[in-house]
Amino acid sequence: MPSFSKSMHTSAGTILRAVASVGLIALLGGCSEYMRRSDAISLDAGDAVMTNRVTQMVDPWPRESANRDIAFNGERMEAAVERYRTGRVIQPAGIGTGSAYQAPQPQAPANTTPVGPTVTQSAPVK
Repeated sequence: MPSFSKSMHTSAGTILRAVASVGLIALLGGCSEYMRRSDAISLDAGDAVMTNRVTQMVDPWPRESANRDIAFNGERMEAAVERYRTGRVIQPAGIGTGSAYQAPQPQAPANTTPVGPTVTQSAPVK
């Protein structure tokens, strides 16, 4: 029986040391923010003026984002829509830089009938 008691005492001591070590590490983990050595109340502090400016800003978007006068080519857009309706979409050309790039093979259009009214027809007004 003495050997059994001695082994229980040794394993209990090992477990007690392990629990104490884990507890000490947990207690010291709470000091980690303090050990960073910062003058601020927290590490997130220090830019109060900029925070107030952004918080009280009426419109945070750049002035140029309100420009709705975007240049476009109406004839080119109309031709693209017509090609889309009739199934004659122009496939983009390859812009690959490697020699392994192969251009896609042309495919026959599946359906060439227009989807909606063509440019010459007017759509019904509701």
